[in-house]
Amino acid sequence: MESLFKTTWTSIALMAITAIGIYITVILLTRISGKRSFSKMSSFDFAMTVAVGSIIATTILSSSVNLIEGMFGLAIVYLLQITIALARRNKFVEKMVDNTPLLLMDGEKILGHNLRKARVSESDLRSKLREANITQLSQVKAVVFETTGDISVLHSNANHALDLWLMKDVNRD
Repeated sequence: MESLFKTTWTSIALMAITAIGIYITVILLTRISGKRSFSKMSSFDFAMTVAVGSIIATTILSSSVNLIEGMFGLAIVYLLQITIALARRNKFVEKMVDNTPLLLMDGEKILGHNLRKARVSESDLRSKLREANITQLSQVKAVVFETTGDISVLHSNANHALDLWLMKDVNRD
């Protein structure tokens, strides 16, 4: 129990210097690679966020990883993220890396098999409809489970039809 509170001022100073160094490195690499580094656009972006967090924690808290190794590890992860982001312009790579949006409601019709596929319960769906200010199912044009895990509710409008371009990549199953 006593060892939980034992440390030295040297150890604390080294952690502080490492934390400052790794923090500056993350800021610089994020500025270079762009805001997408921490967006929630795809599963790969999520993996990037987790990897960066792990490298930061290990570099700051582990004596077996020094600042230069942590900075290099971060640079490699950012380079991978940039490479995949550019490679995603290719449809094959995009399909390998990204999830496909899934249609949960087509107008008023709830697509139960797609709810099960997305592991979304009807209560989750109702909650999202309420968040979108839906008061009647007739107000729904479509509900889409996005690649990020978000649920988008597209409102029905008698004056305007839904632009099919918006639904281009949505899996209807």
